[in-house]
Amino acid sequence: MRCASSLSATLALGLVLGGCTAGSPTASSPSQQRRATTSTSTETSTETSTGTSTPGTTAPTAPPSRMPSASPTHTPVPSRPPTRATPAAPTSYRVDVVPRGEHHPDDLVQDPSGALLYTDYTNGAISRLNADGSATVLHRGLPGPEGMVFLSNGTLVVAEEDANRLVAFAPGRSTPTVLAALPGTSVKATCHQGVDGIAWDPTTKTLVVPDPVTGTVYRISPDGATRSVLAGGFVHPVGAAVGPDGSVYVADECGGGVWRLGARGSRVRAAEAVMPDDLAFDAAGNLLVTDVRHTRHDVRRWPRDGGASTVLARTGLIEPQGLLVTASGTVYVADDQARVILRLTPRP
Repeated sequence: MRCASSLSATLALGLVLGGCTAGSPTASSPSQQRRATTSTSTETSTETSTGTSTPGTTAPTAPPSRMPSASPTHTPVPSRPPTRATPAAPTSYRVDVVPRGEHHPDDLVQDPSGALLYTDYTNGAISRLNADGSATVLHRGLPGPEGMVFLSNGTLVVAEEDANRLVAFAPGRSTPTVLAALPGTSVKATCHQGVDGIAWDPTTKTLVVPDPVTGTVYRISPDGATRSVLAGGFVHPVGAAVGPDGSVYVADECGGGVWRLGARGSRVRAAEAVMPDDLAFDAAGNLLVTDVRHTRHDVRRWPRDGGASTVLARTGLIEPQGLLVTASGTVYVADDQARVILRLTPRP
């Protein structure tokens, strides 16, 4: 999302932890001002804070396997293999700030090689982050690029906020094709902008696309040919993620909450946030949320089985937006106003 108010602050990067209770949703004005920052490195340990409980999810149970019988005359007895323990959430991280100059990193995705890509709404570009902290611009001239998803064939799907549509870059192509145009017209005003975050549902093999203009969440086929409504009635939904149980989670930025969708368009609150922007799940099934509200501007982790949230990062963040958790548990947070990407690497 883009914020409309001006913010004057000198960035001092780092992390601050726990002790914060998730508050009630309030309205806010997002800001378009951008700020530069410097590179630093620090460490943190997470600490539980008070907050609103999150509905738990159940991990899938492995199917039973048959044990060979001890004698040909005996009936084989089915037995379940030992249940794999859910990995515990990291208790501490090494935190690095990735410098890039004048770019404004927004949403994040990993390409098929594992490289980190980020959109730059301000400059209308998509760039790849290199190992040395520099960046290579891959695509330019896009009208407000935001959320990204890679399809299994290597196609990159990009949400264009200003055009309120999805476009697709085929592998090796520099010119995109329009995949799907969403209803309504994007307006550069608080809570009236176009499509932002999108997600991939591996179970249904479809894109999950919140449409902020109409307050509707759609399911769209990878070729853009079909579109169906998952749920409606949101104020300004901008982020989506698919949980470990297959449920779709939606961040309603101007509605002040994160919701888990149910059957026939129903929903239940999954996490508290003032202005939630992006969502991601870690390997333990915990929900991570970025909050762009200027009095909050933090990253929180909500436990899968319910309970209080934990603040993972806050100090130094101005407008945290993009969020990504890798298979190894590393958390990336993009802040377009601070012009940084934080990398939180779990410590043993």
